[in-house]
Amino acid sequence: MIDFKSLAVSEPIIAALAKDTITVPTPVQKEIIPRILAGENIAFQSETGTGKTLCYIIPAFLRSKPGKITTLVLAPTHELGSQIRQTAASLAKASELPITAALCIGGAPLKRQIDMLKKKPDVLVGGPARILELIRLKKLPLQNIEMVVLDETDRMLAPEMRDIITELLSLFSETTQYVACSATLGPRHVGILEKGIPGNPKITRVELPEEDVLTRNISHWAFFCERRDKIENLRKFIIAEKPVKTLVFTAIAGQVDNIAQQLTHRGVTCASLHSRLDKMGRKKAIDQFRSGKVSVLVTSDLAARGLDIPGVTHIVQLDVQENTDFFVHRAGRTARAGRTGINAIFGDERELRGLSRMEKKLKIVIHPKALYGGNIVTPEQPSMDELEH
Repeated sequence: MIDFKSLAVSEPIIAALAKDTITVPTPVQKEIIPRILAGENIAFQSETGTGKTLCYIIPAFLRSKPGKITTLVLAPTHELGSQIRQTAASLAKASELPITAALCIGGAPLKRQIDMLKKKPDVLVGGPARILELIRLKKLPLQNIEMVVLDETDRMLAPEMRDIITELLSLFSETTQYVACSATLGPRHVGILEKGIPGNPKITRVELPEEDVLTRNISHWAFFCERRDKIENLRKFIIAEKPVKTLVFTAIAGQVDNIAQQLTHRGVTCASLHSRLDKMGRKKAIDQFRSGKVSVLVTSDLAARGLDIPGVTHIVQLDVQENTDFFVHRAGRTARAGRTGINAIFGDERELRGLSRMEKKLKIVIHPKALYGGNIVTPEQPSMDELEH
């Protein structure tokens, strides 16, 4: 059996992982950690909840050098950046290694971040725009950075962020190692990276076997309801299921607060998370949800990208996105670390009609469900494939 020791992971890190009940590497960790340690430029796609963050944090720790920033991790959202830094900080504390991690994101005081950089953290996590700003101000020297990680790469290579990423990557030396990862990452993304990096290095796209998290660990349910009835049906769903933690997704950030207010009016304690909130507002919402002060968090897709909150039992999608990437990222917030979860889709006839294509592409089964008499039942109705026709 392959264990962390056979992957050349040090004893302090192995002991630290064991404290968090992580004793056996996941398939993605078995494949990726040795390749990063070998210095490969790689891009890997792996389902959410499979341990992608530790794939690069562990090598970052093993190759750290006192007094030097050797690893830079780029993240597209404040929340993901904060989670990555916390993962690194927790591992450092548990291992008792003299390794530090810092976070530099927009919206936080620039002077405080400049002072933090003077302490030379081993791992620096940041948003692309703020990192680029610090480089332009000559507050972040690049000569010691050996590895650059792009987490949620597909999101950072979207049109609205691509220019910043391209400029940023052009500043590093040709000897820098690059690691790109996401739950949805294709050859097109790898091609964009290769063209934007000095020396146009070859980036190996590692295709890992699917771990079937969407199939084995998540039950997918579809509820038919007209648009005007979605909030009331969501309330009934929450009463019937009594979920511990529920993430409610909507595609439009401007609708998040309205949905949360309607739920609150109906007696459901919830918080809202969207990109228009300031840093403190986002942190408050996540903290309330994480601590259990509220059991429902209504969020937009961008705000929840990469969000890792333990114990999310239910996902509710209040709209059906045609792009399967959105479906994967939404559903992947539950059933993490080997647990199970429920992914419920609320849609009208037009929206549900497209789910058969989703089933075929993702190789999942979406079961029709209905709310009846305070319970969730299986109605006698056509399958998603039959509805398509």
